Amino acid sequence: MPAQSLIEHYSVEDYRRWEGDWELIHGMPLAMSPSPVIQHQRIAKRIVLQLDEALGDCPNCEALYEIDVEFSQDTVVRPDVIVICFEPVGDRLTRAPDLIFEVLSPATARRDEYTKFQLYGEEGVRWYVVVDPAASRAKVYRLIDGQYRKVGDFYDESLSFDLSGCKIEFDFRRLWQGRRA
Repeated sequence: MPAQSLIEHYSVEDYRRWEGDWELIHGMPLAMSPSPVIQHQRIAKRIVLQLDEALGDCPNCEALYEIDVEFSQDTVVRPDVIVICFEPVGDRLTRAPDLIFEVLSPATARRDEYTKFQLYGEEGVRWYVVVDPAASRAKVYRLIDGQYRKVGDFYDESLSFDLSGCKIEFDFRRLWQGRRA
């Protein structure tokens, strides 16, 4: 008799009972790495502050960080930074953000660049930005006809993001300035 592999399939309800920091992708639990290092936190903070400033004239949009996004009954992720241009229903975010930033670390790079890249595209996240502190580079992708298309690699350039009728300018140079990123 062939050996069968038994793979548990977990739900959002299971996820809510777990201790520690986890993500759940298509029913598969993934332990999050330890708390982000200082470099990661500095860059994430710069992203949030710049987005907050840029979104000042966009009354329907806001930048959030370290918040769970429940895409389905078996998928919950916690991106580094998101922008939503809608009012969440209740106290949980169950709809795709307009824009997601993930800051790479050695422990999360593969998940951010492959697993989440595919997931965010499937879920309809319009813009995905993968920030690589080691290379002082941000890779920007835009969802077009259900597929991510690379807009480009950004080091010291600016880019306009069109977010649900609100256009913001983002200066990538500001991520690397100031205290050592």
